[in-house]
Amino acid sequence: MIEKLNPIFVFSFFKKKEKKKDIHAQDRFFYFFLKALSWSLIFLFFYMLFVIFQMSWPAFSHFGMNFFVNADWNSWTQSFGALSLVYGTVVTSILALLLAVPVSVGVALFLSELAPNWLAKPLSFIVEMLAAVPSIVYGLWGLFVLAPLLRDYIQAFLSKYFHFLPFFQGPYYGVGMMCGGVILAIMIIPTISSVCREVFRTIPKSNREAVLGLGATRWEMLKIAVLRGSSTGIIGAVIMGLGRALGETMAVTMVIGNAPSIKISLFEPAQTMASILANQYAEADNELHLASLTAVGFTLFFLSLIINILAFLLVWKMKRSTTGISSTKRFSSASRGPSLSGLDYTGKEKKE
Repeated sequence: MIEKLNPIFVFSFFKKKEKKKDIHAQDRFFYFFLKALSWSLIFLFFYMLFVIFQMSWPAFSHFGMNFFVNADWNSWTQSFGALSLVYGTVVTSILALLLAVPVSVGVALFLSELAPNWLAKPLSFIVEMLAAVPSIVYGLWGLFVLAPLLRDYIQAFLSKYFHFLPFFQGPYYGVGMMCGGVILAIMIIPTISSVCREVFRTIPKSNREAVLGLGATRWEMLKIAVLRGSSTGIIGAVIMGLGRALGETMAVTMVIGNAPSIKISLFEPAQTMASILANQYAEADNELHLASLTAVGFTLFFLSLIINILAFLLVWKMKRSTTGISSTKRFSSASRGPSLSGLDYTGKEKKE
């Protein structure tokens, strides 16, 4: 049997096989490089969170829960509480949302539904360019232009005719929580309007045509088909704007007055969590003061993280529900079989 073996086969069998060239080595290297880079970003995020919490631990262990319910912030007596800072942050952010949300939704509706193309594109670019303006520029404009304008006209009018309301009582100087809220409103309008515009584009065109086909006016179509159908996405856009307002630092620092106090009047100065970090972090002269400032930063970081995650989940839910509705329509139209246009009133096929 050995004699019948082909010599060429025997030679090729015992010959050492050559290694084939791996033509996918570069792709594999690029894949593992991107994977390692992605995991390193996740590791960096949790490492950053751990370091900030570790630096904040002396304040948390010293004050306990009193750190969040104490309104006193005094570096001389070593008494630190974040309640007044949380109050200033929440008031200015809510005021910014009350001013910015109607304007942002209106701008998004106009650009996506009403404006012609020759006007929508340049106007969209101008609105988005507001997000590219540095916050220090907003702060300078607010300090030298907006604050005198509010003091001489808006706050004087509100103090004269609405002084019976506790929100508009006391002396007014221009700077304060009202000025900080207006600055934040201007800064978050591009964020909310751009997200709302993208959400409005996810509404199927057939929904608009169906509402118009039922005899609705153009405004009723916008209210029923667009606004009502994208309510979840609008809420997500608002929460994203809130996250931007909570973390804004320099512009608010220059116009809010920087006084850690809790007062109901919008004319009064206040302090936010971000502004106190900008003002005092470089001047902290002892470990407890530094740890308290870092604890404020950790609270702000954690709060902003939760808000952004919530906004992402809401927008994702909106897109998923829209896709599910369109898929259901396609499935139902396919399952119905042939169209009814080829049948007479008895259900039988029409004879030509």
